[in-house]
Amino acid sequence: MGLFSFIKDAGAKIFGGSAKAATSDDLQKELAGHGLPSDVRIDVSGDKVKVTGKAMTTEEAEKIILALGNTAGVAEVESELIVNKEAPAAVFYTVKKGDTLWKIAETHYGKGQGAKYTEIVKANTPPVKNPDLIQPGWVLRIPPQG
Repeated sequence: MGLFSFIKDAGAKIFGGSAKAATSDDLQKELAGHGLPSDVRIDVSGDKVKVTGKAMTTEEAEKIILALGNTAGVAEVESELIVNKEAPAAVFYTVKKGDTLWKIAETHYGKGQGAKYTEIVKANTPPVKNPDLIQPGWVLRIPPQG
């Protein structure tokens, strides 16, 4: 699928306050904690993560990439996931200071479409558990309009 960049210090902190990259085993547990398949291979080299294996859908592959990349200490995810059921890819968006999900929805779906923020929440659960608490630096999936 390609190479994806993340803000190294913006993601979930598996080790408390540290920005140290997690190990392959820690990242496997992170995927399992998000309800994502953990039968993919994850290789960590410094702040870079390479993931290989199979995903059932494009959405599942994107969620795997985001679960890995939105972890503190990870700056890049290289994906060599093979997708069984291809679908249009989502847009990845990095949250900026002052953003709201409503504003992001209007930016991507058009003026007056802010209520579609619920589609963004669904596409990013987890890590978005509370739509009012998105963090600058998070990378979110913006699904294509249906």
